[in-house]
Amino acid sequence: MPSFDTPVSVGAFALLFLAFAVKQLGADFLLQTTWMARGKDRASAWILPLCAHTGLHGLGTLLIALPVKPALWWLALVDFAVHTVIDRGKGLIGRRTHFPPTDTRFWWLIGIDQFLHQVTHIGLAAVLAAG
Repeated sequence: MPSFDTPVSVGAFALLFLAFAVKQLGADFLLQTTWMARGKDRASAWILPLCAHTGLHGLGTLLIALPVKPALWWLALVDFAVHTVIDRGKGLIGRRTHFPPTDTRFWWLIGIDQFLHQVTHIGLAAVLAAG
């Protein structure tokens, strides 16, 4: 594991972060089905749609990591786990608050969710770039 003082190529980091941003767009918006989006937030029977969705994220991370540093394949499992926790937390908060899309807090919740995913991607890109 690299330390905080390990030099990282800015270009490599930027390309990796861009790859993770594309992965986020694809898995969270383009490839997420209605079954995943609605199912992961249910009170019951949520685990399968949530894991199908976060599995897309893990797969995307695997596809980024393997050509860069195959030994860091396990970052896909980290992304899967972190994305699962973030999305389930957002789902639980959304179910408890019932903010409609007309409420600014609804958009804050989505924004915080996306922010946490991007912070995760910064970390993943830094590990891959330094690895």
